[in-house]
Amino acid sequence: MNLKANQIHHGSCLDKLTQLSDLSVDLIFADPPFNIGYQYDLYDDQKTEDEYLDFCKSWISQCHRVLKSNGSFWLAIGDEYAAELKVLCKQLGFHSRSWVIWYYTFGVNCARGFSRSHTHLFHFVKDKDDFTFNGENPAVRVASARQLVYADSRANSKGRLPDNTWILRPQDVPSPGFTVSHDTWCYSRVAGTFKEREGFHGCQMPEQLLGLIIRISSNPGDLVVDPFAGSGTTLAVAKKLGRQYLGVELSKDYVSRIQARLDGCKAGDLLDGTDGPSSGVPTSKG
Repeated sequence: MNLKANQIHHGSCLDKLTQLSDLSVDLIFADPPFNIGYQYDLYDDQKTEDEYLDFCKSWISQCHRVLKSNGSFWLAIGDEYAAELKVLCKQLGFHSRSWVIWYYTFGVNCARGFSRSHTHLFHFVKDKDDFTFNGENPAVRVASARQLVYADSRANSKGRLPDNTWILRPQDVPSPGFTVSHDTWCYSRVAGTFKEREGFHGCQMPEQLLGLIIRISSNPGDLVVDPFAGSGTTLAVAKKLGRQYLGVELSKDYVSRIQARLDGCKAGDLLDGTDGPSSGVPTSKG
């Protein structure tokens, strides 16, 4: 592996991923451009469909090559290419374990369509029978309906795994339809007033969401790779949770800002944001 771990690397993922050894990565989280015309500082997000799918085939093929046989590949993608990329990943040898819907509000308003308020999170593995999935980790389990509603003595005292729809605004659900212990995960999209907002990237992922993925699909000391580092959330969370990390980012400006974010955190630090609705979301206005 030519690229050093625990660093953010400047360059194209198509180039940098080729510098990683076969079967060397435990977990890959990718939040690539959605090809919807978003204004990045360098990347052209308005490719033709064929160009975009060829680009995705190239970098996802590299992800499959570098991922360990028991590793996991998580892909965040919008509606426009969710179906195509799911089929593409299958063709490249990945097996689908979960198709998570991450729901949020104050999303993108659409002039002639319903407002965009969700992102698809695909969980793929190379070996459908042998992969890391820390389902017994208390940090990723929630209380079950048997515990909360029915007080059933047969309920597992450890709770259960969350559902595959993650609701981000519990205040939108009629009372008493949601509590902090309900079996749906509650994370907030990182809005402009939130304290965890880095301010230099418009598509920042919440740390709590990455925390769930990294906890359940990797172990301390494992190598976590993000080929589209963006605001650096994957790398910062991996560092806080005691994993090795490696990121690739096309923008030199983003790289320097990600490095500053990494320099400002250490292993064992708490994740930013809130992991439930009871405490609200910390904002810059208090």
